[in-house]
Amino acid sequence: MLKGVQASSEQGKQWRQKLAQRFVEADPECSRIVAEILHAVRTRGDEAVLDYTRQFDAPKIQADQLRVTDEEFEGARAAVSSEFMQTLRLAVQRIKTFHEREMEDSWLLTREDGVITGRMVRPVDSAGLYVPGGQGGSTPLVSSVLMNGIPSGIAGVARRVLVTPPAPDGTISAALLMAAKEIGITEVYKVGSAWAVAALAYGTATIPRVDVLVGPGNQYVVEAKRQVMGRVRIDMIAGPSEVLILADQSADPAFIAADMLAQAEHDIQASALLVTTSEKLGEQVVLEIHRQLPLLPREEIARTALKEHGVILIADDLDQALEIANEVAVEHLEVQVEEPWHVLPKIRHAGAVFLGHYTPEAAGDYLAGPNHVLPTMGTARISSALGVETFLKKSSIISYSRQALQKDAEHIQRLAALEGLTAHGQSVSVRVPKK
Repeated sequence: MLKGVQASSEQGKQWRQKLAQRFVEADPECSRIVAEILHAVRTRGDEAVLDYTRQFDAPKIQADQLRVTDEEFEGARAAVSSEFMQTLRLAVQRIKTFHEREMEDSWLLTREDGVITGRMVRPVDSAGLYVPGGQGGSTPLVSSVLMNGIPSGIAGVARRVLVTPPAPDGTISAALLMAAKEIGITEVYKVGSAWAVAALAYGTATIPRVDVLVGPGNQYVVEAKRQVMGRVRIDMIAGPSEVLILADQSADPAFIAADMLAQAEHDIQASALLVTTSEKLGEQVVLEIHRQLPLLPREEIARTALKEHGVILIADDLDQALEIANEVAVEHLEVQVEEPWHVLPKIRHAGAVFLGHYTPEAAGDYLAGPNHVLPTMGTARISSALGVETFLKKSSIISYSRQALQKDAEHIQRLAALEGLTAHGQSVSVRVPKK
């Protein structure tokens, strides 16, 4: 299933090239289906949303049942345990504390001639948060509610709406509802997949449109976000989840195997990669994976993911291992080496960095505080984690006095003339005519 490959060998170079070029383009058939769904919702509104929801999720759901009621929230409160609420509130506090540091302030600059320039930071008016169904609601993705909802709340978004597919009986997980309620979200709709994205982007009679649309999902959700991008802001085009573990001889093979399996159990497209300076460690990790794999309920998913997308690269030294990590620009980068903080300054590209032997990626998924919505497919080279800024927009501020415009007039008119924009120059001269 897995074996070590020398990073400098021909096979190793092929793996490096494959990893560097792993961006997944949209599947043409998926694009066509999604385009049809978007058109249907755009033209038929609630009728199309209800048709798709009945066909794929809850066959008997009615139009007046799409929005979660106060009674359903109350029922959810009674259905969850006090232990769950304790964990939920701890996660909320950690995530909130981290993201509060991300909030941006408006600012002004004043020149001696009286010109004032600056930037005004304001939240968008509304945000749509997509939360996947999680195996028909049996595995509610509570962390997705928190990671999308808390930053939008800190940004000051006035209207936050959550959409998630219902179970076949038309219900929503009590845990999901309590997570939404705990962070102040009470507008929740039982709608999923591409038709949920369409409803949020275009608006229907039941579901008003939003300005920003965030959250993970399957290929239809991702493609729908791609197609509505520009009409609404989206967080990112996300691909399969991925981890790269950078390790030396000090690492524990059982830890590494467990972390690779934690990534591989997501789905068969997930990538679990190990880059190590120790060939012996690589061999021990393979043995550990074979030992731990049969213990997993999602064994076949993890096995397939490791077979199709997993690799162990043996680097010549730590510098080469870091070079590979920066080439891959992975979503989750674990650094399990003897001096991880010494390595950090050399890391240029990663969605999130997990330092030390006792920092599993799972800690970042749930409780550490930083956002777990991260760039994948190598896009960590150019993009960042979801955060408060995703829900903010910036407006420039400019204020001139008559004296200041008189001083700058000649320069503005010269540039306007160079670009052939006579009226631009005239808009200045009409205010401050030449003496």
